[in-house]
Amino acid sequence: MPSPADSTTRTTATPQPALPGDHPAQDDRGMLFRWSPRAPEAPAPGVSLLDRVLLARGIVGEKAAGAYLHPSLGHLHDPSLMPGLDRAAERILAALERGERIAIYGDYDADGATATAILYHTMTAIRPQAAPDAEGEGQIVCYVPHRIDEGYGLHEDAIASLAEDGCTLIVSVDCGITAVGPAAVARKLGVDLIITDHHNPPANEADLPDAFAIVHPRAPGSAYPFEGLCGAGVAYKLAWRMCTMKSGSAKVEPSLRALLIELLALAALGSVADVVPLTDENRAIAKFGLGRIKGSPLGGLRALVEACDLGNEKVRSEDVAFRLAPRINACGRLGHARDTVELLTTATGERAEELAAQLARQNDQRRRVEKAIFDQACELAEASGMTGDDRRAIVLAHEDWHPGVVGIVCSRLVERFARPVILMQRAAELTGGSGRSIDGFSLHAALTNCADLLTNYGGHDMAAGLRLKTSNLENFTDRFIERTNAELGPHDLVRTTRYDTDATLGELTIDSINELARMEPFGRDNPPVQVRLRGLRVSALPRYFGSAGDHARLTVTDGRQTVQLLGWRWAERVQGISPGARIEAIVTPGLNRWNGLCRVEPLLVDLRPA
Repeated sequence: MPSPADSTTRTTATPQPALPGDHPAQDDRGMLFRWSPRAPEAPAPGVSLLDRVLLARGIVGEKAAGAYLHPSLGHLHDPSLMPGLDRAAERILAALERGERIAIYGDYDADGATATAILYHTMTAIRPQAAPDAEGEGQIVCYVPHRIDEGYGLHEDAIASLAEDGCTLIVSVDCGITAVGPAAVARKLGVDLIITDHHNPPANEADLPDAFAIVHPRAPGSAYPFEGLCGAGVAYKLAWRMCTMKSGSAKVEPSLRALLIELLALAALGSVADVVPLTDENRAIAKFGLGRIKGSPLGGLRALVEACDLGNEKVRSEDVAFRLAPRINACGRLGHARDTVELLTTATGERAEELAAQLARQNDQRRRVEKAIFDQACELAEASGMTGDDRRAIVLAHEDWHPGVVGIVCSRLVERFARPVILMQRAAELTGGSGRSIDGFSLHAALTNCADLLTNYGGHDMAAGLRLKTSNLENFTDRFIERTNAELGPHDLVRTTRYDTDATLGELTIDSINELARMEPFGRDNPPVQVRLRGLRVSALPRYFGSAGDHARLTVTDGRQTVQLLGWRWAERVQGISPGARIEAIVTPGLNRWNGLCRVEPLLVDLRPA
């Protein structure tokens, strides 16, 4: 369950001495970093900047480029190809028709909340409109576990409670693929359990929970053509199939078709927030869903957009990742995610505004808690020798660390120290928290290797949660680090800044940058464009701005063109750079639109003396 702040781009802390070619050098903490092109060979001269970037990303040929630059909802795969999905859709429709009490069992992060909302709105639209009786039959209820009190996933006590409340069907979203115990409880109580999930499944079908249906694109034996859906994406495919079944044909009736189009906003929000690859059908979901967020008919989503000051802007993937999703996640981290689910399902008017404001306050609190944990974790990691070559992972626990925030701090430590990180809150009996990994190291597999020391765990290659007896903490730390030392060498602990191609200042025009914008939405496996600029000379002292003076603009020239490079929080990094200095830089091409004017203003990613 990665944090939306996770990034594939890691920048150096300060400019470094001249480097030969693209070999690694050390930053101010003795850490390695390097610049690396996405493609080993440069394209032929005369190829446009957009085409060079596409080639660097392996998008070759007119057909492939057309499909990439013009994603279509026709690129979405048939939901029926997903294992268990038709059986699940049929059971839900039957329950709605019979007026059964249905529980949607979600997760407490943005992916889980949006997945819950997708199924809630779909079921509400499909069910017969007769009012429920006094016993509450026919109601659709949403259940989200408390992050601290219950923890991630399906829980036996919660299943039993929902059954006692009259639920005869429970549909999980974004969780449950390893919930063998809770599935057995549901079976014993006569409750049909449908599991929809996207996290790493067991390797063998025999190890799956005994549920009525399991809907998972990567379930054992699955032939579904795309593995990268998030929980909201899986829920959306189920919602789509429910609508086609209800309509009696592949052509969905108009009211349900309009609903499915609007629910793309929630599917896109969940996809970006959960940092799944924005490729294949995820690209189409994100492309069309992001465009529906600002004008969504859902009052709660509109209130959240307004609270993020996005009401007058086009909502992009970075707005979701760094403004919308953190507020949603903060609620689950520091409060109870049922408030988020209410915001995205039933809240309207003043109640929606109240909840959106509450999420903003919780996000501010989350930032303060995050900074305190990060500073302390950095000190402990260095003091414990977990930032050098001998111990190639960071595993730490502390009594005062908030378990709802440690996952975000893990992401920041991975960015800083380029190694797997696990942070936990330590208590007398049980210790639990989260982990984040680096490319090429499966966190889930490493935890599976330590399963005998864990009370429970779950997640995927890049992010996971875990809990263990505190008495096992020392053994777990040693074994986990032993595993990382065996799989990762010092050469793997290199913070890499990747760029697509070399470019000149003259190529960074308003037209060419608008062309590159056709590659949006950006996210995992489709990061923002980054180009290397060589042969630059600083032509003026840096200019600082912002309330704290921590942002900077650096004016550079190549002898033909002069451009200002924008550096967010780059004030310290450019101090000491004097006019006349020769540099090269990696930048993200960008435009500054202000007061009716538009000018080229690339965003600094990294720079070094030439």
